Parts: sequence; structure tokens; C-alpha cells
Amino acid sequence: MHSLSEACERNKGPILRVLTETFAQSRVVLEIGSGTGQHAVHFATHLPHLTWQPSDTAEYLAGLREHLALSGPANLRAAIELDVRRQPWPLDPVDALFTANTLHIMGWSAVRDLFRGVATGLSASGTLCIYGPFRYGGRYTSPSNAEFDRFLQARDPESGIRDFASVNALASEAGLELEADHSMPANNQLLVWRRPQAAGQR
Repeated sequence: MHSLSEACERNKGPILRVLTETFAQSRVVLEIGSGTGQHAVHFATHLPHLTWQPSDTAEYLAGLREHLALSGPANLRAAIELDVRRQPWPLDPVDALFTANTLHIMGWSAVRDLFRGVATGLSASGTLCIYGPFRYGGRYTSPSNAEFDRFLQARDPESGIRDFASVNALASEAGLELEADHSMPANNQLLVWRRPQAAGQR
């Protein structure tokens, strides 16, 4: 089973404050790369109007399911296997999608696959939220992020902190418009995109 993530414990409160407003009109949320399940349990517990669907790749699924079975509220679904590279994704379109600390772990081709999945897996009034570190204009938001990026690329040259403009371009190709870029603790961001129709209705 996964050990608990200290980073999840630190960031779940600040993320929840944004999601409370951002997902106020949403009903079903797909979380990609649920990891330890800490975010899934916390957000489902505090956002009871949502049905929260956790997911992860096969290698992490058993530990994730074990944790969720022990501590998950009623609106938290059993975790499903989802690899963003395998399309189409194995579920009906949802009206919200959340992922945290995944884009810098996967290779860039998988990031592109993620947004291809978002294009078909997010409903016409959908919202996408991505949490993690980003670069802006090729620059890091802190020296610690630059050091972290060097560590990531030394371990896997295909991974690394993504440039905001490149990610935003993929979101645009997927039919999404940036609504907000929230600065978060520990030099992270929480980026929010919506379908244009949804943005016009707000």
C-alpha cells in the first residue's frame, strides 16, 4: 500500500478552498493519478455534492483501493484503472476533471495524451483543474523548482516541470479556455480551464 504523502497533507486545504468554488456547479469529478487517495478522500468528504471518481495506473491500483475502502465517504467511487495513454478512456464523459502533481512525472507524449483524453472525456460544460509546479516563459517560479526539475530530468529525461504556455496550448486544442491561475503554497499553481460555453454562463 502507498505510504501517506506529506505533500498531500500540506496542500489539500489550499486546493480545497479553490475547488469549493470552482466545482460548485459540477456533479461528477474524475481524478487522474489519485496516488495515495488522500486528495480523493479529503475532497469527497468536504464536497458532498460531488461524486468523486479516483483513478490510477495498474501498478498503483491495489494500494489506492485499499486506502479508499478504509476511509472513503459514500460519494467516493471505487478507483478505476486509467492510463492516459490508452484511449478512449474507460468511462462516460464527466463534467469536471482534477489531477495533481502528474504532468511533471509523465513524459511529454503522455501529457499530450492526457489532453486528448480531456477533449473527449470532458462534457460540453466541463471544467479542468491541474495542480503542480510550472515554468513561465521558460523560467522557474523559485530556485527550489529549478533544482526539482534537474532531479526529475536526471531520473527520467522525458519528465520535468512543464511550461505553462505549452500546457495552455494543449488545453486550447482540447477546446478549453483558461479561467484562473492560482498561486499555491510550495511554489505550485492550480490552473483552471473551462469549456467556452461554461465560461459564458458564469
